[in-house]
Amino acid sequence: MTQVPTLKQPSEASAVILFADGTAFFGRGFGAQTKAVGEICFNTAMTGYQETLSDPSYAGQIITFTFPHIGNVGTNNEDLESLTPAARGLIVREDVTEPSNWRATQHLDAWLKSHNLPGISGIDTRALTRYIRDNGAPNGVLVHDPSGKFDLETLHKEAQDWPGLEGMDLAKDVSCTQSYHWKEKCWTLEDGYTEQDHPEYKVVAVDFGAKRNILRCLATCGFDVTVVPATASAEDILAHKPDGVFLSNGPGDPAATGEYAVPMIRALLDQGMPIFGICLGHQLLALALGAKTRKMHLGHRGANQPVKDLLTGKVEITSQNHGFEVIAESLPEGTEQSHLSLFDDSNEGLRVKDKPAFSVQYHPEASPGPQDSYYLFERFKENIQKAKAA
Repeated sequence: MTQVPTLKQPSEASAVILFADGTAFFGRGFGAQTKAVGEICFNTAMTGYQETLSDPSYAGQIITFTFPHIGNVGTNNEDLESLTPAARGLIVREDVTEPSNWRATQHLDAWLKSHNLPGISGIDTRALTRYIRDNGAPNGVLVHDPSGKFDLETLHKEAQDWPGLEGMDLAKDVSCTQSYHWKEKCWTLEDGYTEQDHPEYKVVAVDFGAKRNILRCLATCGFDVTVVPATASAEDILAHKPDGVFLSNGPGDPAATGEYAVPMIRALLDQGMPIFGICLGHQLLALALGAKTRKMHLGHRGANQPVKDLLTGKVEITSQNHGFEVIAESLPEGTEQSHLSLFDDSNEGLRVKDKPAFSVQYHPEASPGPQDSYYLFERFKENIQKAKAA
């Protein structure tokens, strides 16, 4: 086993992050007193930490928040993107303070404990972010132990032995296990959450790790939404007699999930079914069309990412969370790139020229603009209307 470099541990340290290369950061633990192993990434959003922590797409990841004041608005039961968080832990700069928000119902520390998630504060998150920027998202171990006694040799080996996200299918871990109906619409200040009781079209949403607010946006747009497991076949989906099919976001390597998802998507494309994909759903649609994906050096995670719609020329401020990308040069004839990242020119969307199928890499439901990207749900609806009129 590779030896861990000699590390000077502060006397008050009650938590540590140890990377596979032996780099360590000591700090103050909060949340659950436990250990987590995963890929350590960073998120640049200034708000929405509860939605981030409960986003199923963060399965297998420990999240570094670059914004220093995390926890200041507490937590509530309305902003969850899933009931069971898939993220494995969090890293923050400042200690979590008492919440100051009229919607708060629980302290972030208590919420983390209820979900067995460890946290660490007192970290120089700018230094850690630069480390990740230069070296790529590393595998690491986060431990919260008030005693401050850490077996660094063993922790180092655990970090080295964790296989990483490449080649890992995590969609099955976060997907629903049986089909269900969704009616809840987007939250409003006046009425909170209401239900869709006059839907216009039927949509089947394939759950690869779907965020609740995506389902809410579909319902708000006028859809009768049925959610099915990630492993559903084309026959299972078509049995619901949908007018369109939505491919959700989710975690892990799209090539691994594609082993069972790609045949389903190809069968739907052959039927001429209107399809809309987001994030992992975008990557899976690309794979089904014959394109390729790859793991990114850093990925995109934040609520401030500029994306250009190549069809209209408009620039949207988007929310993103992905560590894999569609290789734009691999898109086959008959499929065109529709959106482009203005950070690094990576692919952010595609459109099939002769079929009612399109997808985007980013999250239009997360409202970073705040409404810059909602038109995509309307575009999906228009495609369904055209298909039914044909």
